[in-house]
Amino acid sequence: MSAQKMWFETMHESSQKKVAFAVLAILSFLYGCADNPMTPRNGEADPAIVTDEISNYTYQVVNTYPHDATAFTQGLAFDDGFFLEGTGLHGRSSLRRVELQTGRVTKLRELDARFFGEGITVYEDQIIQLTWTSGQGFVYQKSTFEPVREFAYPTQGWGITNDGTRLIMSDGTDKLFFLSPTTFERMGEISVFDESGPVSRLNELEFIDGRVFANVWKTDKIVVINPETGKVTSSIDLTGLLASAAATGDVLNGIAFDTENQRLFVTGKLWPALFEIKLIPQT
Repeated sequence: MSAQKMWFETMHESSQKKVAFAVLAILSFLYGCADNPMTPRNGEADPAIVTDEISNYTYQVVNTYPHDATAFTQGLAFDDGFFLEGTGLHGRSSLRRVELQTGRVTKLRELDARFFGEGITVYEDQIIQLTWTSGQGFVYQKSTFEPVREFAYPTQGWGITNDGTRLIMSDGTDKLFFLSPTTFERMGEISVFDESGPVSRLNELEFIDGRVFANVWKTDKIVVINPETGKVTSSIDLTGLLASAAATGDVLNGIAFDTENQRLFVTGKLWPALFEIKLIPQT
């Protein structure tokens, strides 16, 4: 064999190996992302991150903050260092901006007494708020709470969140509805289910790292939902959370996530406390 031919075959074999290694690297990356779409940042385990491999979580209280015990919490969000909170009940419904450390309400907009306020979400520079049985939602300018527009929907309004491109809304059934954040037209829907079947009474919602976290009304449970399939990928048991504050109140409702600092907050209707929690895998 000539030296020229040997050199050519050696280079050809080397190129094939490089291509094979590159393909394997790409497949490994894609496989890892598919298995765990909520990849921890900086290689460290994230206290609010859940994966499909671990199905059940409990919690550890990291911090406890004061919360207005007269607030019938229906929607909760964290924005620019403050909580935004939507409250319910006829004649007591409102939209609020609340200080984290003190629980003090720094801005308040009350709804007309005929409306029963429900979930809220922050989309760009606006706040969107649902009402329960009126079929009417409100859009406010985030900084001033001044009304921007109203919109209608055919179902009840319970919880609402967004994934950056779509609004995601619950109506108390096992359905999640996807709406345009600009026209509020329905873009689709999914049914939520676990290994036992449909999961209904989905209430307050929060979108965290590719998943929808949802309170299940009248329970101490939060379910974590794949928004593309409707499958419940994880369940969080918050039994005893309010008891740790030595207080009594209504049901668990209210989930907020501080994206910048990776902090998960929860509270409930008429609860005197709001909790920052860390998720603990159940063994």
